[in-house]
Parts: sequence; C-alpha cells; structure tokens
Amino acid sequence: MQGQRLPDAVFGEPGPGWDAYDNGHCALGSYMLVDYHGKPNLWLLDPAGHVGRVSTHTITEHEDGTITVSPSIYDAPDGWHGYLKRGVWRSV
Repeated sequence: MQGQRLPDAVFGEPGPGWDAYDNGHCALGSYMLVDYHGKPNLWLLDPAGHVGRVSTHTITEHEDGTITVSPSIYDAPDGWHGYLKRGVWRSV
C-alpha cells in the first residue's frame, strides 16, 4: 500500500496536517511529523487503521519526503505488523 505524507503539524494546533488527522480525514497509510511538546514525533495510521507513534524507531526521511521506519512496526498483540519503506507499507 502506498502511504501518504500529510503536512507537518504541531500537536493540537490547527493546520492542514493536524486538521486532517484530528477530523479523521486522513487515508489509511497516512503519516506525518508532529511537534509533540517541542520534540519531533512521527505519527502514522497503519494499513489496518491503528494510530501510533514510532518515537522509538529509526526514521529516515528521503529527498522526496517519503520515510523509512525501522525496525518493523508492530501493533501488539493482535494488530498490524510490517514495514514502511520509502512511503510504501508492506505486511509481514
């Protein structure tokens, strides 16, 4: 699944990225960089519709704005498990 990068946002402050997230208008696989109380924190909506932060993962931002997250993303215990590489989601 091809993910969609939303505009960067500040947690809880109005703006294109936060408004899309807060109003539930972002597609499955969307992700954005959020300034969370002064610290960058990447939020994502995985292909199964679970919202999560990947603050403990390594995030690589590519020239085209896509990202790669490692290691794999796992919404324990029964959720989605897979990879986000260059903006493309792949399940395990």
